[in-house]
Amino acid sequence: MRDHAIRRNDDMKIKRIEHVAIAVKDLEGSKKMLTDLFGLNLEYEEQINATRLAMFPVGESYLELLQSDDANSKTAQWIENKGQGLFHICLEVDDIVQALSELKSKGAKLLNEVPVTGHGNSKIAFIDPESTAGFLVELVQPSH
Repeated sequence: MRDHAIRRNDDMKIKRIEHVAIAVKDLEGSKKMLTDLFGLNLEYEEQINATRLAMFPVGESYLELLQSDDANSKTAQWIENKGQGLFHICLEVDDIVQALSELKSKGAKLLNEVPVTGHGNSKIAFIDPESTAGFLVELVQPSH
């Protein structure tokens, strides 16, 4: 049994891990690996700026593959500096504007002060890894 902390009504609500993002050099090869090894099915692909992404549902969450040929993109820079692998985790929230405001009031540094358009036409924002023990966290408010 989990010990749940008492939440105030104004606390942001994390609904689920929406996706785990993996930076890859070869999107097609990585898609084939997820399908061949794990039997996962591609739900959709899209291009956002210089980054191509592929979403694979796993239960109530997704594995998101990210690949970019633009050396100036965050994805390509990540791979250049750290190699392929875990890029960030994405947490779904009910109200991203409220969540960003709450995080800022708690002293978190934000990479996005206001939400931008992300995968599936959702609203997204990233928290600076300086505020999250060194790993990149994305917040998402889905468009549905």
